[in-house]
Amino acid sequence: MSDVRDAVTIRHLRHRYGRFPAVDDVSFDVPEGSIFGLIGPNGAGKTTTLRVICTLLVPSSGEVEVFGQSVLTAPRAIRRQLGYMPDTFGLYGELRVWEYLDFFARCYGLAAETRDAAIRDTLDLVDLAAKRDGYVRGLSRGMVQRLALARTLLHDPTILVLDEPATGLDPRARIELRQLLRELQRLGKTILLSSHILADLAEICSHIGILERGHLAVQGSLAEVLNQVAGGRTVIIELLTADTPPLNVEERLAGLAPELQNVSVTREGGRLQCRGQVQLDDPALAALLTRLVAAGLPVVGFREQSSDLEDVFMRHTGPLVA
Repeated sequence: MSDVRDAVTIRHLRHRYGRFPAVDDVSFDVPEGSIFGLIGPNGAGKTTTLRVICTLLVPSSGEVEVFGQSVLTAPRAIRRQLGYMPDTFGLYGELRVWEYLDFFARCYGLAAETRDAAIRDTLDLVDLAAKRDGYVRGLSRGMVQRLALARTLLHDPTILVLDEPATGLDPRARIELRQLLRELQRLGKTILLSSHILADLAEICSHIGILERGHLAVQGSLAEVLNQVAGGRTVIIELLTADTPPLNVEERLAGLAPELQNVSVTREGGRLQCRGQVQLDDPALAALLTRLVAAGLPVVGFREQSSDLEDVFMRHTGPLVA
């Protein structure tokens, strides 16, 4: 039995704008300490869901809890635990960086004797200490995103809710943001973020949920979701066997590894690349490799090929309609 509790619990969430159902019967959990990626096309309901979690919208129906507290009955207590970074946010370009953070620290209610330390620590964490006395208007796009994240962290929230944090960033800034989010996870933060950049989510997320037209199409750990799409684990075995016909290799693999299904063999230079699917856990997969080597097969490569997050997204979302 797992000791991990859920930071966020959502059950049968619905939210309507007039007659339009932006979110329709959505249920999922965000495990404590996870990085949960909420994916979906424009208009799928991602931002609405995040705003309900942050107590900025009252749900039409359903239950949303943050560490067991309801967004309906304990919104102020929940806000103390959350750090929310919206997809668009106000910038005050005539302020210096420290003044910008000081303004929000006062809004968060930080005591005068702790504000300076909080500002210093968050600037160090997001690598903006050198820009402390610079004006906000002089920051690059990547620095602006880091400043917004620093603002979100000032009151030391337990959960970070980030709506499209990588929008508009260049590749280097995106890499730096991923590194920062991993560091925040190591510091014990639970992170719930939405993004259109699937490659970034695949790099950092432990769990994902895909929203499609207000409905949750799929959710779970990243590994579970990818394996569901692939129909199992795809294994690639490379053999140093330039002279053996592929058909003989297929026959040997069928005898030695009957759990390897849908096997295909292709020749690449002096190697044969054998690809197949298995329904095995890690110890059983290691035992399979040991068995092949013990049988004398010249294995020079053995790896698992995961499905791409883009495959999952395309399978569970439909084309945009006018």
